[in-house]
Amino acid sequence: MAKYAGPDDIAGTVGATSPEGTRFSVRRMARLLDVSRAGYYAHAKRAAATVLTPRQQRRADLEVKITEAHQDSRGTYGSPRITAELRDQGEVVTAKTVAKIMASIGLEGISPRTFKVKTTVVDPAASFPPDLIDRHFDRGQLDAVWLTDITYLTCGEGEMFLCAVRDGHSRKVLGYSISDHIGAEMVTDAIDDAVAARGGRCRGTILHSDRGGEYTAHLTATACFRHGLRRSMGATGICWDNSPAESFWSTFKHEHYYRHAYATKMELVAAVDNWVRFYNSVRRHSSIGMLSPDNFEQSLRTAA
Repeated sequence: MAKYAGPDDIAGTVGATSPEGTRFSVRRMARLLDVSRAGYYAHAKRAAATVLTPRQQRRADLEVKITEAHQDSRGTYGSPRITAELRDQGEVVTAKTVAKIMASIGLEGISPRTFKVKTTVVDPAASFPPDLIDRHFDRGQLDAVWLTDITYLTCGEGEMFLCAVRDGHSRKVLGYSISDHIGAEMVTDAIDDAVAARGGRCRGTILHSDRGGEYTAHLTATACFRHGLRRSMGATGICWDNSPAESFWSTFKHEHYYRHAYATKMELVAAVDNWVRFYNSVRRHSSIGMLSPDNFEQSLRTAA
């Protein structure tokens, strides 16, 4: 008759998780491994005590998802945007909970600093179009107002300049150009890209800029006339007259540009292109319901 194996002899008791635990007794394994049975049971008891409660498991799951969302945003999202990301994934969670978890695991978003007044080089002989928007940058529909500006960049091979054209309603970057010298040509290149992005449907659209010489140049005026764009300019040295453009540069530089070093001009151009695609298709904007510009425009088309 087979000998009865009591609870002390079977390794398949509480805490045993290995396949061997179903075939060998605790007594035999303890003897082979030169450990005490009491030590084994103490270990099993501790293991049982570490089983997560539903609340603890929920917290652990949120930590993983929050970390992934933060990484997907390239380390830029704070709690409001991550909350929106999680809700899109079907999670029922508050921004307060997300903020608390982020603080506990050492994650934080990037908050661009308040932009500074940018000095604009004005052509004293130029004539200036009127300000057609009076700081009402968003007219509630696409292609009512386009905003454009130029910013300075640098890399290991020298200085660069970036010009962008954005839609005042969706915030989408419609066109941009990069050059190693500042001039009207880079402005017209960005304008041509923006017009192409809209399929040429931009007659009557207001193109608002500062009074920089690149925007008052005859070449720029001719391009605007050709595409049916209405030129508009804010006052010189008044940052609020083109504040969305200044804010855009602040976002770009603090969330991306200042966090990297660029050895060559080609590397910088590639980085800008990559970030613009991310900005248009992925990055969430609080001003358009925590959607990306592409998704926001798609929602407008669906509603129409």
